[in-house]
Amino acid sequence: MKLYALGACCLLLAAWQPVKAQAISEQEVSRIIHVLAADSMEGRATYSAGIEKASLFIENEFKKAGLEPLPGLKDYRQAFATVGRRVRPLDSVSQEENPKFLHNVVGMIRGSSRPEEYVIFSGHYDHIGIQQPEAEDSIANGADDDASGITAVILLANYFKQHPPARSVIFAAFTAEEIGGFGSRYFSQQLAPEKIIAMFNIEMIGKESKFGRNSAFITGYERSDFGAILQKNLESSTFRFHPDPYPEQKLFYRSDNATLARLGVPAHTISTTQIDKDTLYHSVNDEVESLDMKNIADIIEAIALSAKSIVGGEDAPARIAMEEKR
Repeated sequence: MKLYALGACCLLLAAWQPVKAQAISEQEVSRIIHVLAADSMEGRATYSAGIEKASLFIENEFKKAGLEPLPGLKDYRQAFATVGRRVRPLDSVSQEENPKFLHNVVGMIRGSSRPEEYVIFSGHYDHIGIQQPEAEDSIANGADDDASGITAVILLANYFKQHPPARSVIFAAFTAEEIGGFGSRYFSQQLAPEKIIAMFNIEMIGKESKFGRNSAFITGYERSDFGAILQKNLESSTFRFHPDPYPEQKLFYRSDNATLARLGVPAHTISTTQIDKDTLYHSVNDEVESLDMKNIADIIEAIALSAKSIVGGEDAPARIAMEEKR
């Protein structure tokens, strides 16, 4: 009887043990996406007042996370100029060229043992702004594209601040992806590509992939062993990274990973978009209400865990074969 009572007591105590909390909060996912995709951001068009509001919000989130500016920068703004479709350093343009001015929002956590090696987590914070009205709504809020990706970048910054990396980790919110990838093109000129170990570009993770929950796909999966390393780090999980199921869409060269990939960096985009049938893509209906916050939180957590051996200095994905720009 005493043994039975002791066993029952042990079971009761076990039942009261706290369950391991999810590292990525669904509530935080919702908070950040609601701000970035709010009507007050006016669709975050490049060169607009709305994208400036988004930048200020992201900068404040980076500050709260305790990120450092990149070497050579005084704050989180990586500023540059555009002349036509060319990206130029600020000190290389004259007023006669009628330059326009843009900036990425970037911060970093310095690595503990390999500070000169970099891992990048990125997304783009611009969208397409004001469009032709549909049912009296003209704001293309870009909740999935790519407020979901920037939400991931912000929450990954918080995660890795709590789990200090061996390699330096850069968190980048790129501008002007929608009109030519200007932000990522300029960013790629500021670091030696051989020092970049891997790039996790995150684009449109707001909904279930075609493979269902607990899954995402990786563009250019076959071009390096990046995906295999991520999956190895998730071997005790039900989450699965799949090769890009839409090769005809050529997504590998349609996002901000492309410039660094052409320089040989294992730079891949992680996504869940069902691009072949997403009727909300680039429309005024890409709203927060269409997203699955729990699924987004699960994907961000999977990315954090899958990156463990790369940010920890144990693994380095194979380099991608360099290609000329097409």
